[in-house]
Amino acid sequence: MSASPSSRMHPEVEPEGLRILFADACLLAFDKPAGLLSVPGRGADKYDSLATRAVARWSDARVVHRLDMATSGVIVFARGAEAQRALGAAFAAREVQKHYVAVVTGSLARNAGQIDLPLAADWPNRPRQRVDAERGKSALTRWHVIRYETGPDGERCTRVALTPVTGRSHQLRVHLKAIGHPILGDPLYGTAADTGADGAPRLMLHATALSLAHPGDGRPLTMHSPVPF
Repeated sequence: MSASPSSRMHPEVEPEGLRILFADACLLAFDKPAGLLSVPGRGADKYDSLATRAVARWSDARVVHRLDMATSGVIVFARGAEAQRALGAAFAAREVQKHYVAVVTGSLARNAGQIDLPLAADWPNRPRQRVDAERGKSALTRWHVIRYETGPDGERCTRVALTPVTGRSHQLRVHLKAIGHPILGDPLYGTAADTGADGAPRLMLHATALSLAHPGDGRPLTMHSPVPF
């Protein structure tokens, strides 16, 4: 996947540990590493986050969306309330295109498809989510196979491109679990949750590209991040 003129394939790394993909007066885009929170959690041990680091550099940086702590890749922040409103509206209207790459267990039987299963919070087991036909919110994920591989434990696995049409919490992880192909290295929904390990060094899920209209002037932007696994 080639980079657009507005993005950098090799992020600029700042002293704060920020890997900057794009920065101007309205918009910030970063390449988030796996293991870093998108926003602060509860307690001093969860204070460090991408948002904390961004605000330390840009005091007007504001959260627009999130990636799970274990997920790496492209994430954007607004600068100021007006840009935050514009980006929030774009996400809500599904005008932002997000693309992910994952490595899942087993060999998918088809080359492409979609998963249309409603999701809801699994309250007794938070933060887990679950498929819930009665109370769940609609959730749609499109996918296609990139290639078949051998996993770190020697088992067959599949590298797959994922496009979430909706943006539910843990959507990709729950959807792939639901069709019998959980993401490798997933401590909540993968085989590691049952066996304690599946040979993967991390959650094998990466946000590789994000396309949107610039909140200031409307020009199309695409930010890319190379898959690190």
